[in-house]
Amino acid sequence: MNRFASFDARERRVGGSSLVTGTEVHTSASGASCVVTTDSESPRLLRQNSHVQSIELRTYVFLDSLQPQLAAYMGTVSQGFLPIPGDACLWMEVSPGMAVHRVTDIALKASNVRLGQMVVERAFGSMALYHRDQSTVIHSGDVVLEAIGSSIDRRTPADVSWTEVIRAITPDHAVLINRLNRRGSMIEAGMSMFILETEPAGYVLIAANEAEKSSNITLVDVKAVGAFGRLTLAGREGDVEEAAAAAMRAIESINRNCSSR
Repeated sequence: MNRFASFDARERRVGGSSLVTGTEVHTSASGASCVVTTDSESPRLLRQNSHVQSIELRTYVFLDSLQPQLAAYMGTVSQGFLPIPGDACLWMEVSPGMAVHRVTDIALKASNVRLGQMVVERAFGSMALYHRDQSTVIHSGDVVLEAIGSSIDRRTPADVSWTEVIRAITPDHAVLINRLNRRGSMIEAGMSMFILETEPAGYVLIAANEAEKSSNITLVDVKAVGAFGRLTLAGREGDVEEAAAAAMRAIESINRNCSSR
C-alpha cells in the first residue's frame, strides 16, 4: 500500500496539530476500489451520506413504455433530452427542492439514462429519466433509492383531489380550455372530457399513460409539477369513460404499493 499525502503548515487542526489529507492506494486492486479515503476525509463523507439520507421521497413513477401522445407532450416541456414513444421513463419527486440536484447526479452516474427534465420548485424537486431499455432506467432508480435510504413503498401515497367526466363540452368551454392549454391537443365542442387532480403532482403521468394505452383519446393537458398534478383528456364518451377507469386503476395501484396506506 502506498500513501500519498499533502502537508500545509498553514492548515492546523483544533489544538494545533497539522492537517494531513490524502489517499491510500492498494496496488493489488484496480479501478475505484484501489483508492481508500484516509481518516481526514471520512468525516466529510459521513456528513455527505447523512445529508443525502435526509432526502424525502415523494413520488416514484416508472412508466414501462411512453405512449405517443404523452411522449410528445413531455417533449414540449422538456429542457433536456427529448423522449421517444416506447421509451421507459422514471419520474421522481423529492423534498427539499434543491435535493433533486444530488438525486439527478446519482441517477445519471449509475447508468446510461438520459435526463429529460429537472424542475426545482419552492418545496419539491422533480426529474424525468429516459432510456429505451427498461432495466437501465430501473437500475438508476434502484441506486437512487439505496443512496437516500428509501424504497418504493415509502413514497407518498396518491391523494385524488378531484376527478370527473364532463359530457358534451360546449363551444365556449372548449375555446377557453384550448386557450389555456397550448402544449397538448385541442378539445372540440361536443367531446366528453375527463379531468383528474392528484397530490403529489407526478402521479398524473402514470394515469395519463395508462389512459392512453386503454382507449382512443386525445391528451389535452398534463401538469406533473407543482403542489397538484392535473390531467385533462377528451374524446368520445365511451372512450373517455374507459380511459378514466384505466387512469383510476393506475392511481389505485400506486396506493396499494405504499406502506403508509
